Amino acid sequence: MNCMSIIINRHFLFILFQVKIENHMNEEYQIVSEEKPEESAWGIIGRGVGDYNEQQAGDNKFQRLCFVLRAADQEIVGGALGELYWDWFYLDLLWVKEALRGRGYGHRLLTRAEDEARQRGIKNVYLDTFSFQSPDFYKQHGYQVFGELPDFPTGYQRYFFTKQL
Repeated sequence: MNCMSIIINRHFLFILFQVKIENHMNEEYQIVSEEKPEESAWGIIGRGVGDYNEQQAGDNKFQRLCFVLRAADQEIVGGALGELYWDWFYLDLLWVKEALRGRGYGHRLLTRAEDEARQRGIKNVYLDTFSFQSPDFYKQHGYQVFGELPDFPTGYQRYFFTKQL
């Protein structure tokens, strides 16, 4: 027996699938949307994917990379966050407080993150950004577009960049 229920309220769309599994225990499973998944769900699913990936491609040697730009009062006013795995650096986030943009802090954060990745044996970097963010900044630093999603969000593009370190 397969059935699908769709529940809609003002804020959320919930889709429930009920699938009857024919086996000795005659169990019923449900796929439900989680508004705020608990850490255990992320951990279980992430470990499952990670274990499979390791079986296929070997140890990814995962490491995090984080540099923050702090004001004199220790307020974080910028930073670069990324992940290192399978000899690649994924630059997830690079941000500088608006009042400080154009003063070279973004350049210094990016350079510092790339240098650290190189020191850790990383050969390549990739990232994504939107057309309303900073694609020209990355082009000025030697990054090449390898993918583009139009109308993501509507009226803008999402760009995917890479660079050999």
